[in-house]
Amino acid sequence: MGGTPFGKSLGDLGGSGRERARRRGQGQLEAQVLAALHHSSGPATAAWVQQRLGGDLAYTTVMTILSRLHTKQAVTRERSGRAYVWTPAADEAGLAALRMRRVLDGEPDRDAVLASFVSALSAHDEQLLRTLLDRAADDGPAPGAADPDGPGHRDPSDHIHGG
Repeated sequence: MGGTPFGKSLGDLGGSGRERARRRGQGQLEAQVLAALHHSSGPATAAWVQQRLGGDLAYTTVMTILSRLHTKQAVTRERSGRAYVWTPAADEAGLAALRMRRVLDGEPDRDAVLASFVSALSAHDEQLLRTLLDRAADDGPAPGAADPDGPGHRDPSDHIHGG
């Protein structure tokens, strides 16, 4: 498990460890913590993560980031004695998708947000999205899955296509 600590090059800017930690954004720290967990051979402790990040972050900072990631459902945790061990629940793409869904869920006009998002896609991204949606439609809903928006919810594509 040795090797270069994750994010070390970002911390080579000088100053104390706490000053370097303040310069890193929350998203950057979350990405570094997730990267460390992904390189673990199994569930990892906060102390293990702290060590892999170069030890310049306070243990409490690492715990805060892990707790935030847990709240965002990006990591899972399990009791191991008096501590927790942490496992990534999502990769970088999965974490970005969680953030996108959270933003969408927080908007009052979900259809308008989706329509605006889709209309701003590049031709390549639009084609990729169409392919992924077609593939999902071919697979059908998961067994036992209910419509999360409830009966009578308009399909967002109706709004996009003027329906």
